[in-house]
Amino acid sequence: MNCNPLIILGLGFFLFNNFLFFVSNADTGPSCPKTSPFVGFESKFTMVRHQVRGFLTIVDDCSFRVSQFDMLSGSDVHFWGSIAPDFDNFTNGFMISDYKLNETYKNASFSVKLSRNVTWDRIQVLSICDLLTESDFGHVILSNGSDLAPTSSPDLAPSPASNYSMGEEGKFGPFRVPTMFDNCKVLSNDYRIRWSLSAERDFIDIGLEAAIAIQNYMAFGWADPKANSEVMIGGDVAVAGFTEEGMPFVDDFYITKYSECTINKDGSAHGVCPDTIYEGSDPVGLVNNTKLIYGHRKDGVSFIRYRRPMVSVDTKYDLPVNYTENMTVIWALGLMRPPDTFRPYYSPQNHGGPMSVTYGHLVLNVSEQVNECLGPLDAANKEDQDLVIADANKPLVVTTGPAVHYPNPPNPSKVLYINKKEAPVLKVERGVPVRFSVQAGHDVALYITSDLIGGNATLRNKTETIYAGGPEAEGVLASPMELIWEPDRNTPDQVYYQSLYQKKMGWRVQVVDGGLSDMYNNSVLLDDQQVTFFWTLSKDSISIAARGEKKSGYIAIGFGIGMVNSYAYVGWVDDTGKGHVNSYWIDGRDASRVHPTNENLTNIRCKSENGIITFEFIRPLKPCSHNDRVECKNIIDPTTPLKVIWALGTKWSDEHLNEKNMHSETSHRAIRVLLMGGSAEAEQDLRPVLAVHGFMMFLSWGILLPGGILAARYLKHVKGDSWYQIHVSLQYSGLAILLLGLLFAVAELRGLNISSAHVKFGLAAIFLACAQPVNASMRPKKSANGEEVSSKRRLWEYFHFIAGRSAIIVGIAALFSGMKHLGDRYGDENVHGYIWALILWFVIGTMIVMYLEYHEKQRRRDRVFGRSNWVLGNLEEDDSSDLLNPARASSQKDKQHSGLMEVQLEPLNR
Repeated sequence: MNCNPLIILGLGFFLFNNFLFFVSNADTGPSCPKTSPFVGFESKFTMVRHQVRGFLTIVDDCSFRVSQFDMLSGSDVHFWGSIAPDFDNFTNGFMISDYKLNETYKNASFSVKLSRNVTWDRIQVLSICDLLTESDFGHVILSNGSDLAPTSSPDLAPSPASNYSMGEEGKFGPFRVPTMFDNCKVLSNDYRIRWSLSAERDFIDIGLEAAIAIQNYMAFGWADPKANSEVMIGGDVAVAGFTEEGMPFVDDFYITKYSECTINKDGSAHGVCPDTIYEGSDPVGLVNNTKLIYGHRKDGVSFIRYRRPMVSVDTKYDLPVNYTENMTVIWALGLMRPPDTFRPYYSPQNHGGPMSVTYGHLVLNVSEQVNECLGPLDAANKEDQDLVIADANKPLVVTTGPAVHYPNPPNPSKVLYINKKEAPVLKVERGVPVRFSVQAGHDVALYITSDLIGGNATLRNKTETIYAGGPEAEGVLASPMELIWEPDRNTPDQVYYQSLYQKKMGWRVQVVDGGLSDMYNNSVLLDDQQVTFFWTLSKDSISIAARGEKKSGYIAIGFGIGMVNSYAYVGWVDDTGKGHVNSYWIDGRDASRVHPTNENLTNIRCKSENGIITFEFIRPLKPCSHNDRVECKNIIDPTTPLKVIWALGTKWSDEHLNEKNMHSETSHRAIRVLLMGGSAEAEQDLRPVLAVHGFMMFLSWGILLPGGILAARYLKHVKGDSWYQIHVSLQYSGLAILLLGLLFAVAELRGLNISSAHVKFGLAAIFLACAQPVNASMRPKKSANGEEVSSKRRLWEYFHFIAGRSAIIVGIAALFSGMKHLGDRYGDENVHGYIWALILWFVIGTMIVMYLEYHEKQRRRDRVFGRSNWVLGNLEEDDSSDLLNPARASSQKDKQHSGLMEVQLEPLNR
């Protein structure tokens, strides 16, 4: 059977459409009935926090719809139900839906389905609740039509100062809340005007809304139609804001000049002045024609609602508003001067700033529908609470009082006051003790906790960290209890003061870094006073901080007497503003010899303020137990002075380190930090001292003592005992310089540490050298010619020969080990040159000895097989007299004066 493809395609399309129709009309479950008397209920959300606005409509028995919804994001936000609007009932309420609202909403509309077993008759208050903070962001009070709606917008946490209402007529149907208007226009990024027009009743409600500081004003009004380019002159404006007590206000102002209001001597006024100042008084309320309806300060946003007539009875300072025409309106934001003796009113100061940011004007027709405000205002600083800064010398008085403008509604009836301020933000510094004088009553126990809600989090199956206080921290005025808390560097940046027995009585504690001297037990200035070193010892760890005293790109400290062979810690801030602290092992002077290590650094912080870099970290005293890792050798012994050096530079990089990243300025010497004593002393630069010591030892072991040995070996053929005089003089001179060099080094080093190989070689060589004159004084007399040499004489000769040569060998070893020790201590690159020079010197000396030894053997052969039968000079020294006896020297002189010469003739043995 042949089928036309078009027919098959058409048939498939027909079947697909029928399938969709069937699926779309299939009964997926029982439909929700509409039996509840609340069905059809409509209301507007009352704003409590997070700039909540919107409409709620109950659709049926199990769902509702939210439209034109604005809200700033929260942590764990849900729809919440309770049977009454008081604090206890709200906190004991229940979640009515699984719908989550953890984002910022901008003019959103959506439907919400109630959870199972939740019915409208169980809900009297439908709230938007943040479960983490137990906060009410906004709510609607339900009415089934049998009851009249309340005459004002109720608040679960009444706040006369921050939620002020002069009264608002209400009716069943869409309930009028003071934050909702028919129209909204954007004046600037941080300023909006909302309004609702009642033309038949000849007034307009205006809402001014701005993300500004609480001490700033909001101004809005109409320009004089007759004004030219200076549109603000002759303008009729309302100036709104908040008093120093947090109460909202709005006043009617008239502008005659671009200046603050000034009253002349004759009583006349000019500038930006309240209408009442021009008239002198307003006895019957005919001059100030603005009426405050409502005001609040929430989330860093000021909101004032006021009412003004279209046509005022005050024709002198008020302008009529023709709602059917386009009119020029003016606006401004700026600082506000509070009343004083000379100006008994709040006075707006010059707005300054660029146009369309802090001031401006535009054409507006209030009868036209406008809605440009899509989404809530989001202030950069949302905290308006009073700030109390802890002082180590003054106690913080803790009492209780009524909740007036508690920052986290709903709130209990009484909350904590500190220094007579309601639930302020408390600012403390790490390392500075905070003293509380608790006078809140026996039923309020103060404690510092990590839990935002308080009231003993364990009862809510929550975990918390308690930093101070507890059940014992309670007292009354007659018998206050003193609680002392000292936050340290491990205390989080934010904790809370609360009552142990009642939730949400306290508020936030801002923990900031104080002076490093407060945060650490000890501090010293390092060499050249360019870097300060801070530390606090614990049982198994040490907390360390370093701060440069001048601007730099990075700061580094090292443990060692020089940059080479040191452990270094470098702190710097990268181009994104992030701080880093890295550890390194340095075994050379170029970038390739800087090796990153994997030390276990915790609590790392690094910041730069005005170019001054500070870094902190905690490290264990013993880094690790693996000896194969270089960082494991970086052990800090608190009982041993820690040698600390520093470096500053323009830039650092943890990758591709090169010569440009190396330091540009360093300490000249190390500082010996006494960790347990909390003090420091300069690590002396002993290079000059050691250089003198080394030169003296070279002079002794490299010239004088070897020269004395050579004199005794190769000058005996010279007439008389000159060889002996030279030998003794050189040996005693070398020994004297040797001992002087030793004493010089010991005095400068403040002791003698025999742990190094150099010191061991040196002491051994000095011992052998000092043994020689003692040995010489005990020299046995030589046997007469022809007699057998005595055993004592032979033993003495062997000892004198071996000890002398051994002293020279060990002394030369001490010279070379001293050079190496100098290089290890200071990383001096010239040491290698010194060592090669020393090697060359002794090579030359060895060649001279070989040359002299060769000629000595030749001389002796000539003496035995020579051309004559006599030899001039002594074959050996004359032991008939004591060469060490001073009397011998005088006798030799007498022989010389007599002019006689002794000639010894010896037979030649062929």
